[in-house]
Amino acid sequence: MTSFPRTLPPTRPEVSGSTDGESNPRWIEIAKSADHKVISLVLISAAFGSLFLAALELLLLRIQLSVPENVFLNAVTFDRLLSIYGVTAIFLFALPLCIGLFYYVVPLQIGSRTTALPRVGQTGLWLFILGAGVLYAALLFTPPETGINPLPPFSELAFAPNNGVDVWITSTGMVTLGLLMIAIDLVATVHTLRAPGMAWRRAPIFTVAGATVSWLLVVTAPIFLAAVTMLMLDRHDDGGFFSGAVGGAPLLWQHFSYIFFTASYMAISITALAAIAEIIQTFTHRELPGRKVIVWSLISIAIIGTLAWTQNMLTTPIPSGWKYIAMFLSISLIVPFGLIFYNLISHVSRSDFHMQAPLRFAMGALSLASIGLLAEIAQSTIGVASQLSHTYDAWAATHFALVGFAVFGGFAAVTYWYPKMTGFQLNEDRAKKSFQIMFLGTVVALLPLFVVGVEGQVTDSYRYFIDTDFKIYNIISAVGTLILFVGIVLAIGNLIKSRLDEPAALPDPYRGESLEWFALSPPPPHNFDVLPDVRSTQPMRDIRDALARRDTEAAASTGEPQPVA
Repeated sequence: MTSFPRTLPPTRPEVSGSTDGESNPRWIEIAKSADHKVISLVLISAAFGSLFLAALELLLLRIQLSVPENVFLNAVTFDRLLSIYGVTAIFLFALPLCIGLFYYVVPLQIGSRTTALPRVGQTGLWLFILGAGVLYAALLFTPPETGINPLPPFSELAFAPNNGVDVWITSTGMVTLGLLMIAIDLVATVHTLRAPGMAWRRAPIFTVAGATVSWLLVVTAPIFLAAVTMLMLDRHDDGGFFSGAVGGAPLLWQHFSYIFFTASYMAISITALAAIAEIIQTFTHRELPGRKVIVWSLISIAIIGTLAWTQNMLTTPIPSGWKYIAMFLSISLIVPFGLIFYNLISHVSRSDFHMQAPLRFAMGALSLASIGLLAEIAQSTIGVASQLSHTYDAWAATHFALVGFAVFGGFAAVTYWYPKMTGFQLNEDRAKKSFQIMFLGTVVALLPLFVVGVEGQVTDSYRYFIDTDFKIYNIISAVGTLILFVGIVLAIGNLIKSRLDEPAALPDPYRGESLEWFALSPPPPHNFDVLPDVRSTQPMRDIRDALARRDTEAAASTGEPQPVA
């Protein structure tokens, strides 16, 4: 049974940002708002803007490497572009998109009218924006040029005397601190503001994933923040933490940074898989039979994957015991990943469904990520890593997984919740075309890199010599990257254009099963006027059944047919 309580009292006025009833310009209202939905939409919008920049930067990198001995970019510009690309792809796109999705959807799924610490989340958003601004403002002065991860001793003042490393530290530190604050708010919300009856066993898969990812950031982000602080002290105050010249341990930086980077990788994977599970469950109109298996597998990925951070250090002089432990943990990840993939794919294969845009992106994400995960598991063995580490083979494996999970999984989630977030339908035809172009571009861009990686092309060099056999594969990869870029532009454009020219969406356009579909589209600042008592894992189905019974009883008592809500 599902009961309907009386109308709830108004939410706290500071959440919406308008405490005195005045009418302000839209941007001021956004800046003042502590509403989790407003904060989330700013994060998600910034993430897709960063995706555009990251795709453009990747295209420029691939153009430089398309032909041997190219002079399109010089060495310094190439290194700077590679550094900015890495920060943009991970810190400004993938992680904010994950946190933004959770921050929007999870409070709605648990029946919360606000978050537990709204001003903490608001402060986190502006720290994120400030960090992103620092990175791109540095383009006018001294951009970072130490690669995706500034490894000591190359990050020391003796080797990097300009301010590029300082820019990297400042921007990534601000962004990480901002996302950490939002994660703290999300943790507090999930643990304290669930609707009546919303026990963990009834919580949606995406909610459990949101709690898992938030806890993962709460545990690992402070380690990274401590590490960048120590690196800054090493550069300017002779801290001696990572400098071997004064008794420090350069490998300590790798341990600290890779703990966070590996946790981020797991967080991106968990977010995508949880969103895909919600999408598949909705479009098949059947509850996933392996729901508990999926939930515990997601939690296992977070724990096991993070503990295997030394898989990134198999070619470093760490004790062999650590290497074998990392290898074992990395290979063991095939179990939780395999269980999730099997449950999702088998459920789809046994169901009737209509292939709408969210499901297209979801299946594309599973296809691409499976290639990347299998390649990465193979490369997690010591023998293979010693040969292919820092080659384009490893680059291709990582990008297959990240493009699959972050890009395709991100578009799957955003297109799925697009009617709820915007109140408008998404154009299906444009979404279908953009998906096809993106999928083709990804495959064409990344598959040739496996070949050049095996042949020995390294990722840190800005050019290669004419007497190598890399040219044709790099040309194909550059063409594929261009196709991928066009697809991303079209997909982002569809998100914007659908908001302008598509009809309004119903509150529950898919006949979903979780509580976010009980709210209006888009939800008001206080999310809900009334809330049911949750009695199962499918509260919306319970609500529809309760409404149908109510109308049937009313019709029987009056003898007149009643409309079904």
